[in-house]
Amino acid sequence: MNNEVTTETLQVERLEGVVKITLNRPDKFNSFNREMALGLQEILDDCDHDPMVRCILITGNGKAFCAGQDLAEAIDEEGPDLTTIVSEHYNPIIVRLRSIEKPIVAAVNGVAAGAGANIALACDICVASEQASFIQAFSKIGLIPDSGGTYFLPRLVGIQRATALMMLGDKVSAEDARQMGMIYDVYGAEDFSDKALALAQKLAQMPTKGLGLTKRALNQSTINTLGEQLATEGSLQTAAGKTHDYEEGVRAFLQKRKPVFTGN
Repeated sequence: MNNEVTTETLQVERLEGVVKITLNRPDKFNSFNREMALGLQEILDDCDHDPMVRCILITGNGKAFCAGQDLAEAIDEEGPDLTTIVSEHYNPIIVRLRSIEKPIVAAVNGVAAGAGANIALACDICVASEQASFIQAFSKIGLIPDSGGTYFLPRLVGIQRATALMMLGDKVSAEDARQMGMIYDVYGAEDFSDKALALAQKLAQMPTKGLGLTKRALNQSTINTLGEQLATEGSLQTAAGKTHDYEEGVRAFLQKRKPVFTGN
């Protein structure tokens, strides 16, 4: 992966163990078309397989994070239909976001609507600018929330609030989203990009395999019984205990120094 790549739909930068992916259709509020969706899938695959990548940061160029689907493409008779858009564009993105065993941060710089909101919520940690907002816009055009929205949002804010947000299509400010547990934190607009990158770089310096196993455990927790989850924790803890970073963390603790994790 090159240190910096820019296409008509995506910008990719490598920054000290972090790959920063910027959705790059600012004139369309970074709404997804087929090119951007397939391009994002390819970049995520590259990040997954590159051991030098220890954290992924996703943000948007311009005033918006992502306005969801480009509706002009969706109604184009020669373009992909809704079945294709969901099955080939969004579902594979969500699967990748949850299956890549590296931390993924969504840095929501502006409005996140529809699929754009749900892609952000599928990331491991979501932070937002004080100027950002979230909206489940699907009901306004007669559709249902996709991109994992009906899975993640109820787990973040509860079934009652998720139902209301999805049916009414209310716009949620960044601060309200933080207070209801939808996102992790809110940063001031002036230093938002710097703080989001600093968060990603902090994660990139942590024990990557341990973080990845934590992510796997969290994924399993949505389907496991308590007994099954305890067994999962046991097996994953055993795996974590065999990593180089576990040994380094213990040595650093005993020697009263800062650990230097390598991600192995």
